[in-house]
Amino acid sequence: MRIAVLIEDRCKPKSDAFAYLKKWAGSCGAECIQMEGDKFRILETACPPCFIRAKHCPDNAVIVINLPAELETDMIHRYSLNGFRLFRLPTPSKESVVGILGPNGMGKSTAFNILNGSIIPNLGDFQAEDVWWEDAIESLPRGELRDFLNEVSESNVKVALKPQYVDHIPKAVKGKVGQLLSSVDEKDMFEETVEKLGLSHLLERELDQLSGGELQRVAICATLLKDADVYFFDEPSSYLDIHERMRIVRIIQELAETARVIVIEHDLAVLDVLADLIHIVYGKKGAFGIFTPARSTRMAINAYLDGFLVEQNVRIRDKPIKFQKHTDRSSEIGNTVVEWGEIEKNLGDFNLKTGNGKVHQSEVVGVVGPNGTGKTTMVKILAGESEYDAGWVTADARISYKPQHIDVDMDCNVQTWIDSEIGMEWRSGEFNVNVIRALGIDELITKQVNNLSGGELQSVAIGICLGRDADLYLLDEPSAHLDANARMEAAKAIRRTMESNEKAAFVIDHDVYFIDIVSDSLLVFEGEGGISGMAAGPYTLREGMNRFLKGVDVTFRRDHDSKRPRINKGKSRKDREQRSKGDFYSFDT
Repeated sequence: MRIAVLIEDRCKPKSDAFAYLKKWAGSCGAECIQMEGDKFRILETACPPCFIRAKHCPDNAVIVINLPAELETDMIHRYSLNGFRLFRLPTPSKESVVGILGPNGMGKSTAFNILNGSIIPNLGDFQAEDVWWEDAIESLPRGELRDFLNEVSESNVKVALKPQYVDHIPKAVKGKVGQLLSSVDEKDMFEETVEKLGLSHLLERELDQLSGGELQRVAICATLLKDADVYFFDEPSSYLDIHERMRIVRIIQELAETARVIVIEHDLAVLDVLADLIHIVYGKKGAFGIFTPARSTRMAINAYLDGFLVEQNVRIRDKPIKFQKHTDRSSEIGNTVVEWGEIEKNLGDFNLKTGNGKVHQSEVVGVVGPNGTGKTTMVKILAGESEYDAGWVTADARISYKPQHIDVDMDCNVQTWIDSEIGMEWRSGEFNVNVIRALGIDELITKQVNNLSGGELQSVAIGICLGRDADLYLLDEPSAHLDANARMEAAKAIRRTMESNEKAAFVIDHDVYFIDIVSDSLLVFEGEGGISGMAAGPYTLREGMNRFLKGVDVTFRRDHDSKRPRINKGKSRKDREQRSKGDFYSFDT
């Protein structure tokens, strides 16, 4: 089955892609490439020469793909002749947390809209004037998914959704936290749920005054307060520290005892401990997405990291994501880049203190700790964006800073934005291969900045930060909104940049996998969120992780096959064994 998908954003009038397709439109006697007004159509029956012409369209505006013929009977929905196609669906299972793992742009939103009844699947017949639930249901084998969609078609299923981009909430809803939560309380469990999520002190706060982590907890609370049969949580861990992530894991697992729960989560350590079953979704962004049958959590994550799905005999990534055995790199680390000592900073009722520390050339310092303990404040002090009240910081290093929240309002495309920030050298050479292509920025250069998704914006911001000529690179939560694969690529891009250019970096993040891949050492923040913070270190990665996780009261082991970190179940044999040794973060399988 050969398909051609046209990405309309890349084929607007005056674009190179538009001029190219216009040149070839009607050039074949069968009119395989057709032009109607300022739109193009590429027929599925196109002759081989026209498919080749379409495949070579500039700016990757046309994606031509060969799919197995047997997939045609598994097509669930299709938007247009050259539009996105979705194959198969995930299954909401009773008394289970069902995880969805895969890149963004693979049809997860379409699947959600089918499962909540917003879209009736057309089974690929996008021209059908009438689409009926009965046709879609009869096309499925007997089982839990068919029974579920039958209930959906009869409007017997009520759905609650926790949205992906919680930072958009203040733009859509005005007022105080308490007003919002009380207005959606359908279970009469307001006080209990608010207390579970630690929101009692925020009820009188305006929504636009909340941090990202606070907005996330408010969004989760609002979802839990709705009386639903199925709960969808889209990236529930974003902006949350590991303390809060483990709390959310327990709350969602408790919810699954009485309702169906589906979770999209890109923090693989969280997904590993949270989900009972996982559907992998793979395909081509913006072109097609395929959901695999559910499999056990460990098998699914290991297969995803390996990049090869044995049951489907499909390779979903060019090379596997590997977790290397950590070795002492002290001999490879160069001269000191920046040094600090006994810093103090007061912000209202909050007080930050640090010990003495320094970072060297070719060193990446991971920054970990609870929300509200001063990690961003510390980075802003190093960046020269915030003054300190006491202590000292060497100030001769050139700084490149990527903030936590990226607020860009530019009426131009990505290429123009990058050119204005770092010049034009990024278009070729080692940086282009190791950063621009690795992060997928090369596929975004014609896209308007204001139309970028959260993950796309994050990728470009990381690329710009790493592309500046600096001695010290400061990246605040670079994994936010990136899917699992993009996170691993971003971590490797940061490491490669520091090692090859003999530069230094500080990376604040809550994703343990990300920190494990990117870091040589750790700066550990301790204290009480919003009241006090103390920065200790940098320590070696092993020492820092043990100190950090002891405070979190969580132990990690290594997966025997993939070497990835895995959270131990509380009071399990492995958990007890590691605690007795003081080994909260095992480097051994």
